[in-house]
Amino acid sequence: MKSYIFPGQGAQFAGMGKDLYDHSSTARDLFEGANQILGFRITDIMFNGTDEDLKQTNVTQPAIFLHSVILAKELKNEFNPDMVAGHSLGEFSALVAANALSFEDGLRLVSARANAMQKACEVRPSTMAAILGLDDFTVEDICQRVSDIVVPANYNCPGQLVISGTIEGIDKACELLLAAGAKRALKLNVGGAFHSPLMELARVELQSAIENTEINEPVCPIYQNIDAKPYNDVASIKHNLIAQLTGAVRWTQTIEKMLHDGASSFTEVGPGNVLQGLVKKVDRTIPTFSAAL
Repeated sequence: MKSYIFPGQGAQFAGMGKDLYDHSSTARDLFEGANQILGFRITDIMFNGTDEDLKQTNVTQPAIFLHSVILAKELKNEFNPDMVAGHSLGEFSALVAANALSFEDGLRLVSARANAMQKACEVRPSTMAAILGLDDFTVEDICQRVSDIVVPANYNCPGQLVISGTIEGIDKACELLLAAGAKRALKLNVGGAFHSPLMELARVELQSAIENTEINEPVCPIYQNIDAKPYNDVASIKHNLIAQLTGAVRWTQTIEKMLHDGASSFTEVGPGNVLQGLVKKVDRTIPTFSAAL
């Protein structure tokens, strides 16, 4: 069974999407339509901006979404998924690629999500850290022992779990996790504590946007971040999209579940190849590919 996976924040790079824009009039029309919807020329930043320009959340999220979704559309008849999944933001790309969301509605939701998350970040200083070389249970246990808000946020692959919380809480957790045997506890250069209770304001803001957006049944099951299970029904998909903002991204569990359900290969659709590397950490024997024109 062919599985397609869609990357999230962090996959961006300067010049992303220019090959698509130059290659295809259909892609060009979609990019120009996106400039109109967003109210600024995101293509100028994607094609000619610096890495620093691309790190702004209100640019990063729609940029990765556009690259992923337009690439999926350009694959045309080659894009025949039996199952799809997306890492965090990538869940929105996966829904558009699987015909559950229109391109325009998907972009509006992603833009609303990015702006809501940015606002939540400004309310209280917070951050994230990647913990390498410890089992999930130990990381979860230590997070619970810290008095400040600190939670597991991204279960990326075995031995790599990203935690999220207040700056003080992350500092304390990193200290305890290193003492418990973590190989590294690396604070990330992000604007806030994504996928944690500190995103509650963003969740509330995005909830009404998602509830008022038309979502259809996807052409294949989408494995959602919140619990790593496959979904087809619209009510559950909407509920899980909303819960995702304050809940953990269970990517390890998602890949394990997709493999259990018969995935025979994984194709990453979007910028970079981060997700292929994570898949290989779960099962090094499974074939992985990058979508290409």
